Amino acid sequence: MRVLIGGGSGFVGRELTRLLKNKGHDVTIISRQPGPGRITWADVKSGGLPPCEGAVNLAGENIMNPLRWWNDDYKKDLFSSRVDTTRTLAQAIAASPSPPRSWVLVTGVACYKPSLQNQYTEESEWTPFDLLSRLVKEWEEAGRLPQSATQSTRQVVIRPGAVLGRDGGAMKQMLTPFWLGLGGPLGSGRQPFPWIHVSDLAGIILHALEPTTPSTTSTHPEVFNGVAPALNTNYEFTKELGRLLWRPTLFPVPGFLMDALLGSERAVILTQGQKVIPKRTLESGFQFQYPDLTSALREIVKR
Repeated sequence: MRVLIGGGSGFVGRELTRLLKNKGHDVTIISRQPGPGRITWADVKSGGLPPCEGAVNLAGENIMNPLRWWNDDYKKDLFSSRVDTTRTLAQAIAASPSPPRSWVLVTGVACYKPSLQNQYTEESEWTPFDLLSRLVKEWEEAGRLPQSATQSTRQVVIRPGAVLGRDGGAMKQMLTPFWLGLGGPLGSGRQPFPWIHVSDLAGIILHALEPTTPSTTSTHPEVFNGVAPALNTNYEFTKELGRLLWRPTLFPVPGFLMDALLGSERAVILTQGQKVIPKRTLESGFQFQYPDLTSALREIVKR
């Protein structure tokens, strides 16, 4: 299978590329800079979609980039880097004389309103309620194919939680303070912490690219929650990481400090959370390598 990956040079993209190549698939990455095995977004706009059986979009400015201050320019980049690239790929797929069998868009669980009680599955209805949920709404709408294109291309949206892995994502920034014994719960620590190991997220994407059962044509994409089946809080995550590192976790980070450092609209990713269930993901037959925090964190810290 030939797979085209937008944003394939990032944290999740590197893991997905490794998995696909290990399975014998060919990978072409869309990035801002050309190179071996790569094309640019300008190439897609001008030349259309290259021949492929699967297309994935992972492109997007890192929302937790510690070097970017939370301001209007940064927010604009967050939207444009996701919505514009997604629209470019969706339009190229719709215009292709030989479109891919599967089109997979990876967004996020920010569409679900934070709650200590509510549980969300892929069937849960939602409406935008803040900046990040509006981002998910525009992002997913940009990826929607016209009805004529859905006859030959399966549409899938995957909504991951916090992606855990040693080589990127949240863990890359967390490990140093935890190793130094400076880790602690964020805010109250009671907030749900939906998460997934990067290897499992790559596995769900591959699972979506290779459907195990025939899908019916629909103008609405199939949605899979890309989260582990375990329901954990930030406090539980913090304590388990500290235990595996043999380090104390005595320094909670107050919510007001997170708001000041990150901006309140961005800090909610860490200080609030949602109980997200991968109901349809499990029903599809996907088997998690790391279904619980202990197995996931042990793989990350014991390398």
